[in-house]
Amino acid sequence: MLHPRARTMLLLSLPAVAIGIASSLILIVVMKIASALQNLLWQRLPGTLGIAQDSPFWIIGVLTLTGIAVGLVIRFSQGHAGPDPACEPLIGAPVPPSALPGLIVALILGLAGGVSLGPEHPIMTVNIALAVAIGARLLPRVNRMEWTILASAGTIGALFGTPVAAALIFSQTLNGSSEVPLWDRLFAPLMAAAAGALTTGLFFHPHFSLPIAHYGQMEMTDILSGAIVAAIAIAAGMVAVWCLPRLHAMMNQMKNPVLVLGIGGFILGILGGIGGPVSLFKGLDEMQQMVANQAFSTSDYFLLAVIKLAALVVAAASGFRGGRIFPAVFVGVALGLMLHEHVPAVPAAITVSCAILGIVLVVTRDGWLSLFMAAVVVPNTTLLPLLCIVMLPAWLLLAGKPMMMVNRPKQQPPHDNV
Repeated sequence: MLHPRARTMLLLSLPAVAIGIASSLILIVVMKIASALQNLLWQRLPGTLGIAQDSPFWIIGVLTLTGIAVGLVIRFSQGHAGPDPACEPLIGAPVPPSALPGLIVALILGLAGGVSLGPEHPIMTVNIALAVAIGARLLPRVNRMEWTILASAGTIGALFGTPVAAALIFSQTLNGSSEVPLWDRLFAPLMAAAAGALTTGLFFHPHFSLPIAHYGQMEMTDILSGAIVAAIAIAAGMVAVWCLPRLHAMMNQMKNPVLVLGIGGFILGILGGIGGPVSLFKGLDEMQQMVANQAFSTSDYFLLAVIKLAALVVAAASGFRGGRIFPAVFVGVALGLMLHEHVPAVPAAITVSCAILGIVLVVTRDGWLSLFMAAVVVPNTTLLPLLCIVMLPAWLLLAGKPMMMVNRPKQQPPHDNV
């Protein structure tokens, strides 16, 4: 016979698995549609018109039109395509289901159009809203927070293709003063995360790891080098933290989301024209291309890091629907490769992983998620002790510092939800 604790844990197992599978399927459908539209906009259409895919004029035109299209969706769709991601954490309160169609369309347009944001925040918002709305009807005795946690865990598992990230994140958020053991509370979320990860794996495998030279044995000097690299990445990230709310306030003075996003798309197009196609989109595939290109120099990596960080700030400030984690990882990779090219004595595995750790820590202020991203992009068990040590001064540097998020205005006109 099972202990009452075990029966309690099993109570939400079936809903957890269902939510994990559904979270993954929603992500897969959105990404497949966005990929097809991206192929049309950036491969077939310019080929048909006889225009080079990397033409600055094409990049500026597509991103400007993408901004206008997203602005129209936000302006006229019911619920204005959900909350402004610049004002929201990764895991937020559930939104009305009526806002989800507009949010999904805005996300697909942004992903396909080359906007420097990832899918994580809108997908999280969609899955939480659906889980809460459907769960409240089917099992009204389960509170909204439980559904929110299950949907968040399932989405994280689906996004990263593994339940490990969810285990790390929720081990700190669920570790309260309750007498219920931590792993009792983690059981259902990990079921959802595992179901989401396994479902994603049936269709595609998220590829984060980079072909970077293996790191052998840790030296004391490597710890100092890693701490310096993380500090440089944090400094770069804090510039973006300073710029985001100011640019957001400036852009939103125009009060018209079509105008705001059209201008934002035009600026993104200019940045993309300078940085080229590798500086566009969410950044995961593009960082693979960046590492594979042996022709890039120190100045090229620096330029890509600056452009991608600027594009991230502009996209978030303009109100594009998307997340900031994936493009931040691209910035970390570019910074790490730049520092390795500048000081070849420091292994690329250290510069890249520590730069990712620093920049993701700025964006998320989540130590576990930052360690996870650094470890999966540069998969090397020898690096784990070094990353844990480097995390300590990095966390000290960010203690009490503002987050990469905009304070929500006290009053906002109904049409101005950018």
